[in-house]
Amino acid sequence: MTWNMADLFELVADTVPDRECLVSGDRRLTYRELDERANRLAHHLAEQGVGKDSHIGVYAYNCTEWMEAFVAAMKLRAAAVNVNFRYVDDELRYLFKDADLVAVVHGPEFDPPFDGPTLEIGDEYEAALASSSPSRDFEPRADDDRYILYTGGTTGMPKGVLWRHDDAFFAMFGGGRYAFEPVASPEELAENARNAFDFTFLIVPPLMHGAGQWVTGSALFEAKKAVLLDGAKFDAEHAWDLVEREKCNSLTIVGDAMARPLADALAANPDRWDTSSVLGIGSGGAPLSPAAKQQFAELLPNVLVLDSFGSSETGYQGRAMEGRRFVVDDTNAVFDDSLQRVKPGSGEVGRVAKTGRIPIGYYNDPEKTARTFIEAEGKRWSFPGDMATVEEDGTINLLGRGAACINSGGEKIFPEEVEDALKAHPSVFDALVVGLPDERWGERVTAVVALRPGAEATPDELQTHCRSQVAGYKVPKGVHFVDQVPRQPSGKPDYKTAKSLAGGDGS
Repeated sequence: MTWNMADLFELVADTVPDRECLVSGDRRLTYRELDERANRLAHHLAEQGVGKDSHIGVYAYNCTEWMEAFVAAMKLRAAAVNVNFRYVDDELRYLFKDADLVAVVHGPEFDPPFDGPTLEIGDEYEAALASSSPSRDFEPRADDDRYILYTGGTTGMPKGVLWRHDDAFFAMFGGGRYAFEPVASPEELAENARNAFDFTFLIVPPLMHGAGQWVTGSALFEAKKAVLLDGAKFDAEHAWDLVEREKCNSLTIVGDAMARPLADALAANPDRWDTSSVLGIGSGGAPLSPAAKQQFAELLPNVLVLDSFGSSETGYQGRAMEGRRFVVDDTNAVFDDSLQRVKPGSGEVGRVAKTGRIPIGYYNDPEKTARTFIEAEGKRWSFPGDMATVEEDGTINLLGRGAACINSGGEKIFPEEVEDALKAHPSVFDALVVGLPDERWGERVTAVVALRPGAEATPDELQTHCRSQVAGYKVPKGVHFVDQVPRQPSGKPDYKTAKSLAGGDGS
């Protein structure tokens, strides 16, 4: 038995075939049904030329068909490529070409600019499944079959991060025991599934984002149930409707962009939903601000809020203690520019790195692979771009991505720290901070701010507030108010658009 994720999913499906595993809108699937539908889709895709090391695009909002395509691709030793549904045609064409897509499965809302075979979810999709075999007559698979995740990050064109199945299973998909010690064997995975207690995850992010995929996959490998937040847009009230309807035990979210609307919806409707089933809220992909954590603590005092740290290039790395301090294990380190470890308590800023189970590299990009995956201390490390200091106790204080760092008057300023300060003001709903060209300072710190409905604040008031939170040189020299702060569908910041809104060129 391998650590191939298709093999592992089939093992769980055979162990608990009649257990419900996936819910989206009115569609509910058991493990047996998901496995059979994925088999049928795999046979249809094979007829279109999909095979080992092929890539298919999945271009759709959250739905059960998204995960069917994900599993079907793995069954063929191929990989499903996540397509950002906000991309315009030029970005889509770039992604389709860069990923060498063989086929695209897409929602009825989209018309992909793709010359190869496509399959539209709906009647066409169901007809393809009905005419295909439900059997599992696929070739043997291996641990080193490929999983790929395309990520746009906060800057630049999308890039595909390529993983081996066995590494991805442990680094990203929970290792069979989400948030606990991983299983030691596939047989233990089956035993866990057989004895699994009922537990329901609400997956709030889109599946085209890593956080959505990873926690959904983790739920399936543990024989749990995943409820997908359906719809074209994030809707906080709909999320709480699903919590009540499905008695969800855990919510998976991405940072403040989801946390604050969810908390505000609860605050505005204190008696509307039964949230007694909720045990935990987990955030990944973007950090939670202290203000957001405090709001959840006041509204849901018995719910554990976990803020995790990681990236497409590292998988899971650690969990927050307080603020932006994270506990990490010995596969993580912070290195200076000479690839020497930053000394704890020194205050020196370095680059966060992870070793052990890390990606193969970037698909079709050997130069970026060489810049990101580097030898140090006789090991291969992934340096995704996060900057941090190391505390005396060995925890790391995460500062932010180096690519977004602002250089003003010779001082390095990480936007996330200033954003946290702004969001601690009671009138501020969301904020992004960027650097705009400045003849005197090189770059001037500039904020793009969305206020809460009905709230008021002036730039001077927010600047005065920030001076009580951060050093004076970090205080925004300009504040631009907008109706909505630009973010990606996953909740990650869109700094390029924020720069344009603030009066820059977006470069």
